[in-house]
Amino acid sequence: MLKHKNTMESKYKTQEEKYEYITKQHGGYYRHNFTDHAYLYNLYFPPKDVFGHLKDNIHNLVLNYPIAQNALAELISDIISQPAERIIVGNGAAEIIKILSGSLANKIIVPVPSFNEYANAAPKGHAVEFPLEFPSFQLDVDKFADEAIKVGADTAVVVTPNNPTSMLVPKADLIRLAEQLKQHNCMLIIDESFLDFTDNKEQISLEQDIDKYPNIAILKSMSKAYGICGLRIGYMLTANVDFAESVRNGIHIWNINGFAEEFLRILPQYKQEFEDSCEKVKADRDVFYNKLCAIKGMTVFKPDANYIYCRLPDAALSGPEVTKRLFIKHNIYIKDSIGKTQPDADRYIRIASRTQEENNTLINALMDVMYLKSK
Repeated sequence: MLKHKNTMESKYKTQEEKYEYITKQHGGYYRHNFTDHAYLYNLYFPPKDVFGHLKDNIHNLVLNYPIAQNALAELISDIISQPAERIIVGNGAAEIIKILSGSLANKIIVPVPSFNEYANAAPKGHAVEFPLEFPSFQLDVDKFADEAIKVGADTAVVVTPNNPTSMLVPKADLIRLAEQLKQHNCMLIIDESFLDFTDNKEQISLEQDIDKYPNIAILKSMSKAYGICGLRIGYMLTANVDFAESVRNGIHIWNINGFAEEFLRILPQYKQEFEDSCEKVKADRDVFYNKLCAIKGMTVFKPDANYIYCRLPDAALSGPEVTKRLFIKHNIYIKDSIGKTQPDADRYIRIASRTQEENNTLINALMDVMYLKSK
């Protein structure tokens, strides 16, 4: 362990060098000893029993081939109560996004700001960005449908709750959008990765209505809600069997490892623990939201997910400057909005909610670094 730690520390000599190194990484944060308010996951799941089970079965999980796609779909089927033929299981949602954007879509349209991977995975010239209403960041689905039709999109994406804004798109709006796009042979991809942190999620999700809408596919990263970023599990659900088959054809035979498979196998046993964990995440987030709202001059968008989007006070430093100062002085990492397609991107930050104690520490640290007087 000490040898490994020294190897990590050799990559940087100062806190500023550490910051520059971390900003170029896409994970492995736990190796570098800082508080991660950047990545978005459930801190209260899985329970210890899950780790104990994986540990007890480690020899079989390491030594044997995992199951293939049809059997994996059966495991997800047991979790979400949907026919297996409607399900494709990915090595994280990112694998499925790469197939959707990179291979299947001729022209994909995405509201922005949003999760960049949908546009990044598309070949050059195949992605169209549709700006959300500013400064509310609401999605006008009628305007979005009009633009999708105008540019000849065959795939449209809506992330709800959206990342980074943490705001939900109403179910009725999504249904209306799907019906408008259906007339133009356009598939609607609804990314529900953060929906477990919303209120009344059963009434908001389109999963149980999927058979009514053949041009809808629901995508879900399980990493966020289930706290399993390292296991890499995501799935797509659609009643459109031809579309499902097209995505399935892009998946290789052993795309999910044995640990992820075993997690899916035992997950139904922990349904209540999962629901309880989401309630705790929501409770912490709501307290955090109210405290952020108390910061003078800060615009705080009411969150539907486990992270909060903020516009810094006009007199404060920029998002990138605040983010860097927060890390260098307090060893806390958040995300600024540089790299997102939106007006005033340098004024916005996204903060993942953690425990109430960690959230309180972040607020005090944020107040310390937001203005030029801080050294």
